[in-house]
Amino acid sequence: MIDARKVRFQHDDFNVIVRSQQASQVLDVCTVDRYKVGVVFQNGEYVETLPPGQYAWWRGMGDARVTEIDLREQTLDVAGQEIMTADKVTLRMNAVVTYRVVDARQSIMVADGATQSLYREAQLALRAIVATRDLDSFLTEKDAVTGEFEEAVSRRAGELGLQIVSVGVRDIILPGEMKDLMNKVTEAKKAAEANLIVRREETAAMRSQANTARLLADNPTLMRLRELEVLERVAASGKLNVVLGEKGLADRVVNLL
Repeated sequence: MIDARKVRFQHDDFNVIVRSQQASQVLDVCTVDRYKVGVVFQNGEYVETLPPGQYAWWRGMGDARVTEIDLREQTLDVAGQEIMTADKVTLRMNAVVTYRVVDARQSIMVADGATQSLYREAQLALRAIVATRDLDSFLTEKDAVTGEFEEAVSRRAGELGLQIVSVGVRDIILPGEMKDLMNKVTEAKKAAEANLIVRREETAAMRSQANTARLLADNPTLMRLRELEVLERVAASGKLNVVLGEKGLADRVVNLL
């Protein structure tokens, strides 16, 4: 027995009945695809949310409409946003927001287009966050910017029946003259760092030489051994014959060199 008083058609032999030729004359058949749910409205009022499957409604029994909502993760590109920082530098930014629907009914009833509402919220959030920072702090605090961005977008997403999976600032595009200026600043910083390293090495070498000089001055025997080492290296590099004889001869040889 079939109860025709209900707008939605339900029966144990549903699949067999909807395939018959007569079914199309009295029933409106709807299929909710995989990974989606169907939000049912009857005469403008919410009735139920249906899982994937096939359903049917009696014709002429009321205005029944089914809106399919995809429950899979979706990506929203927030591209080409021109935003001015606190120090009046105009940036062009591209951000990405990944989200999923967690409340299909709410995503339909709260706003006329949850995705478009989320997009506008992402635009406003980016502008509000960037406008409070100068360029240097913005570039050095990108993690903090991303965190604030996610917090602001997540708050609005919850009101829309959505859940934020991840957010990120994908591109930051500076004006041409600002790029050249920052490249020059970076180059100057690298040159200063390299110069500092050279000066540190020179200071270390001079300190080592000073320590060696004090050690030799306090130890005449060590000084004499050092002189002989110098003579040995000089002799090894050329034809030099050193004859050691009476006292003071080594000093005269060193003086000749």
